[in-house]
Amino acid sequence: MSILDFADQEALGRVQSVDTATVIVRVDDIESLRALQVNRLVALQSSLAGHKLIGVIHKITRTALEEAKVADLERAEEALQEVNLVRIALIGTLIDRDGLRSNVFRRTLETVPEIDARCFALEGERLTRFMGVISEVTAGSQRLSLGCYTLDPNAEAYVNGNKLFQRHALVVGSTGSGKSWTTARLLEQVAELTSANAIVFDMHGEYRSMAGDGFVHLRVAGPADIEAGKGLSDGVLHLPYWLMSYEALISMFVDRTDQNAPNQAMLMSRAIVDAKTAFLTAEGHKDVLANFTIDSPVPFALDNVLAELNRLNTEMVPGTRTEKQGDFHGKLSRLIQRFEGKRTDRRLGFLFPSAGVADSYGWLEKVVTLLLGSRAAKDGRGGVKVVDFSEVPSDILPLIVGMVGRMVFHVQQWSAQGARHPVALFCDEAHLYIPQDASSGAAENAIAIFERIAKEGRKYGVGLVVISQRPAEVNRTVVSQCNNLIAMRLTNGDDQTVVRRLLPDSLGGFGDLLPVLDTGEALVVGDAILLPTRIRIAKPRNEPLSGTIEFWDRWADSKTAAALDKAVESWRRQTLMN
Repeated sequence: MSILDFADQEALGRVQSVDTATVIVRVDDIESLRALQVNRLVALQSSLAGHKLIGVIHKITRTALEEAKVADLERAEEALQEVNLVRIALIGTLIDRDGLRSNVFRRTLETVPEIDARCFALEGERLTRFMGVISEVTAGSQRLSLGCYTLDPNAEAYVNGNKLFQRHALVVGSTGSGKSWTTARLLEQVAELTSANAIVFDMHGEYRSMAGDGFVHLRVAGPADIEAGKGLSDGVLHLPYWLMSYEALISMFVDRTDQNAPNQAMLMSRAIVDAKTAFLTAEGHKDVLANFTIDSPVPFALDNVLAELNRLNTEMVPGTRTEKQGDFHGKLSRLIQRFEGKRTDRRLGFLFPSAGVADSYGWLEKVVTLLLGSRAAKDGRGGVKVVDFSEVPSDILPLIVGMVGRMVFHVQQWSAQGARHPVALFCDEAHLYIPQDASSGAAENAIAIFERIAKEGRKYGVGLVVISQRPAEVNRTVVSQCNNLIAMRLTNGDDQTVVRRLLPDSLGGFGDLLPVLDTGEALVVGDAILLPTRIRIAKPRNEPLSGTIEFWDRWADSKTAAALDKAVESWRRQTLMN
C-alpha cells in the first residue's frame, strides 16, 4: 500500500512547465499558496503507475498579469489576474512496490511529470511516513546516524557509511557553527565498529576528550616528551627525518633561492643514497638493497650525510702545480648550516630522535601497526587514532602531516589486493596544510600527497574527510573530489561560493541556506544521503574541547583568574604545562 495516496481535491496546483529536473507548478488557491514554504517537500504525479515524484520547493512567486486594456479605472482591478507559481527541484522517486519491497525511495528520475499533472504538499502524517521510509532505507551495517531531519524532528537522519568514506566527505562551517561537534558525532560511531580504522589529524588538541575503547590518543613528541624519554608505549610519536620523501627533504633543507640549490640537492641525494646503502649493507638486507630508491623508508645516519657534505665543501684536489679547490668547495655551507640548525632546534626533536629511539629497521612496522591497526587485528589497540599535532611548528606542519598521509597511502598501496583494510583520514583544519595557494615547498609537498589520495585513495581503501572553517582556502582539487558535503553555517561569501559549486544544478538554491543555518544544523548533500536536506546534528557523548569561551560571563566572574605564570613557562619550554 502506498504511503502517499492523495485525493484529487487535495492538489495544491498543476504542472505548468517542465525543464529536466525543474518543474513550475501553478497554484490557483491563495490559501494553499500561503501554506507553502521554501525547502519543503512536495509529491507530483508521475506518468508511471505506482510512482510519485518527490521535489523540493525552491521559489514561490505571485505575479499580476494584465488581461485586457481598459479605459475605466474602476474596472482596472478586475482586469488583473494573479498567477501564483512555485518552482520545484525534483530529487527522486517514491515507488509503491519494487519486487518484494514496498514504498522504496530512489535518487533517480525515471520520468518527469506531464503538463497538468497534480502536485501535492507533503505535510503532517504523510511527511512523517515519508521520512520514516527515508530513515529505514539505509538500515543495516552501513547506517550512520547524524541526528534528525529539520523537516521532521521525529525522523532520524542517516547516511550510508560506505559511500560517505568511499567517496570522500567535506565538513565545513564558520567558527562556532558546530563543525567539531559534527566531527565528534561521526568519530564516536566509527569507534563503535569492531574493526574500525581511522586517523584524526588533530591540530589543536580538540579531540582529546574522545573517550572509549575505540579511541587511541597519540601526540607528536614535544620537547618535554623528548626530555622524559617517552616513546610509542607512552602514546608519543617520533616521525624521523628518514621517513621523508626526497622532495620533502629538499623542501626542508635546501633554500631554493640559493644559486647553488641544484648542486646542493644533487649532492644531498647522493649522500642519502650512500647512507641508506651503508645501513642496509650493515643490517644484511640484501633483498631490499637490490631494489630500494631514495624515497624508500630506510633509516640512515644523518651524521654520515653531514660528513660527506662537509668533505665536499672543504675538498682540495690536485692541480697542475699545487692543490686547488674542489668543484663544490664552499658551495654547500648554507646547506650544512640548515642541517645543523634544524637538528639542534628543540621544537623539531621528533624529527631527529636520539639514537635507539626510531632508527631501527623494525621501528616502522610498529608505527604502522599502531596507526593502521584495529582492535580486531593482532596487536591492535583501537579503531580511531587521534594524533595531536598541536606542538608541531606551523612552518613545517604541512610537511609533517603530509609525511603521515604519505605513509598511510603507501602502506595501503603496497598491500595485497585482498589484504587491504580501509582507513579514513579525518583532516581537521585542512586549510592549514592543504592550502589552495602554496606559499612554501612544505605546502607544495603536502598538496601533492593529498591530491593523490583524493584522486586515487578509493582504489586502495583510503578515504578522506576534509574539515575546515575556510573551504575557500582549501585546495580546489581535493575539495572537488569530495562527493559528500556536510555544510554548517557559512557567513563568508567566498566560502559560500565554493560550497555552491559543489551542489548539483537542481539543488543550487540550497546554497542560500548557508548563512542562516542554526548552530548545530547542517545542509547534507551527496552520494551518502538519500534525501539532500537540512539535518540537526545530534549531540556527541563526548564534546570536543572547542567550546566557545563565554567572554561576558567570565569577565563578570570575580573568581576567574588566568594562570599567566604557567603560560609564560610553557611558552619558554615549548610544551604545555598542566
